[in-house]
Amino acid sequence: MNVAVIIPTYNEAENVAWIVGRVRNAVPEATVLVVDDASPDGTGDIADSLSAADDRVHVLHRRGKEGLGAAYRDGMRWALSNGHDVVVEMDADGSHSPEQLPRLLDGLSTADVVLGSRWVPGGDVVGWPFWRRTLSRGGSGYTRFALGLPVRDITGGYRVFTADALARIDLDAVLSQGYCFQIDMLWRARVAGLRIREVPITFAERERGRSKMSGAIVAEAMLRVTGWAVASVPTRLRRLFTKEPTTAQSRS
Repeated sequence: MNVAVIIPTYNEAENVAWIVGRVRNAVPEATVLVVDDASPDGTGDIADSLSAADDRVHVLHRRGKEGLGAAYRDGMRWALSNGHDVVVEMDADGSHSPEQLPRLLDGLSTADVVLGSRWVPGGDVVGWPFWRRTLSRGGSGYTRFALGLPVRDITGGYRVFTADALARIDLDAVLSQGYCFQIDMLWRARVAGLRIREVPITFAERERGRSKMSGAIVAEAMLRVTGWAVASVPTRLRRLFTKEPTTAQSRS
């Protein structure tokens, strides 16, 4: 597989070299693309130095902080235009373990989209207080109910897509930001009839730098999910009388 790992960054100077090095060690044949939103802390400069020393590391500089969704869209377009047939989403803060990436890539043997899942058997979260676990599980639960998505971890950001899956999702139509981007992508994958599989991962809370989570991000997700749910009622009623692919879970 010709794999591109996309790592969006904004003020991740403490983490970017560390996470890129771990990806390169875990999957040496993969290309790493750092998508930096003009970080004022010098993240982009550090990424440039990594690229200069390693021809499998590339940097996409953006004009400013335009959001996670836009960063991933630009990164995915770059990966597809450069001939990659597998695209990986990964956070820069170390919460997604690069050492678990081979497990996600193996999941493509039976899926078009593979989700690193915290909430299936074998999955776990390290370093989160009870309220964070409750918020994450509650968000996934509400979205699963509202949209009829047969997935346990809907908001997770550790994901693998085939190039064909991204082509069928239509990236230009995905306008969500924050973690709502993850919901949007998954919803469109489901509508497109793609095979979705969850693979258990251990998610670790960041140790360095600051989280980008905010109330505005949560509000965007709730509003968009509710709107999609209302709009999808006729389609979901039709699905009651048809057989469609279901999500597979891996416990390996």
